[in-house]
Amino acid sequence: MMLLLLAALNLAQAGELAGVKVPDQVTVGGQALALNGMGLREKIVIDVYVGSLYLPQKTSQASKAVDADVPKRIQLNFIYETVTVEQQKEAFSEAMAKLPNAAAVADRMTRLATSMELVHSGDEVVFDYVPGKGTQVKVKGKDKGTIEGADFMRALWTIYLGPNPPSESLKKGMLGL
Repeated sequence: MMLLLLAALNLAQAGELAGVKVPDQVTVGGQALALNGMGLREKIVIDVYVGSLYLPQKTSQASKAVDADVPKRIQLNFIYETVTVEQQKEAFSEAMAKLPNAAAVADRMTRLATSMELVHSGDEVVFDYVPGKGTQVKVKGKDKGTIEGADFMRALWTIYLGPNPPSESLKKGMLGL
């Protein structure tokens, strides 16, 4: 009976979408963050990854999630069989073309794109933002460095939560809508 209760408690403390389970809480920069929501990145008819957004306080407003200079995380759990580095670079390039401040962060977006690796189903890419330090990038558990600037963080978060997200279902899910 106790094992069933513990199993139920564990399920209640995790978000799940498309077979991907993530914790309801993570710690970034020493601060506990809550799972704000999870969304599915679809390209045509292919499910590519599940994106999760973690914030100190939940919000359904994209502008609050993007603009707040607080610790936060975007986590991408890949579910598609294989996504190449070139496909990832192309996705960042397409997203950059839609950003209003693209020129100001272009060099840092290039650094981000070149830090990507071939990913397979089950792999994870994490963007952790810590005010005053920058956005730490992890690919498959490996630290790929920290990219400085709140302006870069806002540009990156705008890619996922702004007016032209990779997919509407991704944005809506991450915002808990």
